[in-house]
Amino acid sequence: MQLPVLCVWVVAALVGCSTRRAIHDPEFVHWEQQALEALQVADPLSPALPPQREYQQPQPWTLQQCLEVALAQNPDIHAARKKVEAAAYRVPQAASLPDPVFGVTALPEPIQTAAGQQEVGLQVGQKIPWPGKLSLRAQVAQAQLQQAQAQLAAVQLRVVEQVKRAYYELYFVQKAIAITLENRKLLEEVVKIADARYRNNQVSQQDVLRAELELSNIDRELTIWQQRLRSAQARLAQLLHLSPSTPLQAAEKLPEHEIPRDLEHLYRLAVTRRPELHALLAQVQKSHLEVELALLDYRPDVTVSVSWLSMSRAGISPVANGRDPVLLAATINVPIYRKRLDAAVREAETRTVAAARDYDSLKDATLADVADLLAQAQSQHELIRLFEKEILPKAELTFRVSLEAYPNGEVDFLQLVDNWRQLLLYQLAYERLQAQVRQTLASLERVLGGELPRAEPPNP
Repeated sequence: MQLPVLCVWVVAALVGCSTRRAIHDPEFVHWEQQALEALQVADPLSPALPPQREYQQPQPWTLQQCLEVALAQNPDIHAARKKVEAAAYRVPQAASLPDPVFGVTALPEPIQTAAGQQEVGLQVGQKIPWPGKLSLRAQVAQAQLQQAQAQLAAVQLRVVEQVKRAYYELYFVQKAIAITLENRKLLEEVVKIADARYRNNQVSQQDVLRAELELSNIDRELTIWQQRLRSAQARLAQLLHLSPSTPLQAAEKLPEHEIPRDLEHLYRLAVTRRPELHALLAQVQKSHLEVELALLDYRPDVTVSVSWLSMSRAGISPVANGRDPVLLAATINVPIYRKRLDAAVREAETRTVAAARDYDSLKDATLADVADLLAQAQSQHELIRLFEKEILPKAELTFRVSLEAYPNGEVDFLQLVDNWRQLLLYQLAYERLQAQVRQTLASLERVLGGELPRAEPPNP
């Protein structure tokens, strides 16, 4: 009885020593240690996992620099890359045979046979799946890998979109602060004129008080813009995986934008390039392969085994030779529970149809998003041109004329302040449109699965 148990322990020890854990991913040790430290530290203000850090970069940042930093260290992108690596490691697992089986049979009461006395037996077995099962399992794992790769591309596009939108928002807030400060100087000039006219008894004190009230109001708006500036900086720093206190600054001038005009071409680009659609196609392929794999479950698997019996010469037969026999055996499973097998096939078929329907739904939503975002971009572009050619020049001219006419009493103070306020609002609206049209184009690029096609020159 002790010999069989000793054999099992020896085999287990040999297998355990030969398969001792080895760390292949250099990041694993670092993050494992960080996780243990985070769990042991009770201070809620301890460094997060993964830790955030400062980033030394001259100001202002260009959009390209922000994109490079985000693609290099954004946690969502790193997590998606690791999921791709994990999916790649599933392929050799799926293509591999199951582990062989080793067994020991102990006989408390030896069995007496004519050849001798049976004392102990050893068995080794290997399960061999039906031909084609291993290759299908590997193809299913390969389809999962393709799905993870498409999801990685989708995450990268989403991060790029978010960085662009956050960068343009930061640009707008900076512009809004600069415009408000500039208009405050204009208002200070109005206050001086109103005060001079009041001292000359040309207007009542009401004009001076109203001008000072507008100054206080503009200071209140500047406080709100400063808060929005800090929020925009923290949002962009989060996407770049930087400390939220990093004082990021956007460039003072944005690059020129182009609005595509061929909607049908954009439809084709979106359907052929969008990674989310490719991920669903990989899901359809995986589910289809699972149908074929479920059909193969109707075929039995074979298990081959070799057994060795230890014999002794002590037996009831005088002709006992004590030779150790070797037995060869083959067994198969009998797939008779058809309800279970049929249900597995139907489940895989249903998942295939569901994935195909999801693809159709996302395709319809993609085409609708392309049309909607292009319409928004075109409308915003036209409004920008309208502001540049009509609204802003006329608003500025109106204010300048009223500012020159006020000292002569040709325009009352309320009209002057109203013209000043309208100029400020129009300037802010113009810069908001400049940021919005680029944010809309960034969202359109994400839906298209890449950069926008260059706009063709207009026909003469």
